[in-house]
Amino acid sequence: MASRRIVNTEKTYLDNDGKGAPERSDIAPAVPTAVIWKLLSFTFAMITLPIGTYFFMVRFVVKGNATYAGAVAAIMANVVLISYVIVAMKEDQSERMEEEEKRKKAL
Repeated sequence: MASRRIVNTEKTYLDNDGKGAPERSDIAPAVPTAVIWKLLSFTFAMITLPIGTYFFMVRFVVKGNATYAGAVAAIMANVVLISYVIVAMKEDQSERMEEEEKRKKAL
């Protein structure tokens, strides 16, 4: 069985603890705040819009027919989902355009 020989001249991370120049801390958020708000708003819409549509349809439009109200509520859930995908794709395209403009200006 081989064992590692400890050399006194080697410094471990414990020897350097608290010594030397402190590292700069990057406390910037990993995800921009606008993206988080967008996600939260679409999450809220995904919960409330289909449920609200269902009860509105049952009560006022189809007068108790749950089948049609459920179908419209499912369609509304798909509308929210598709609109989220479209907004996310447009946001990604705008980031790419800004990045390309920065590259052109740098040249």
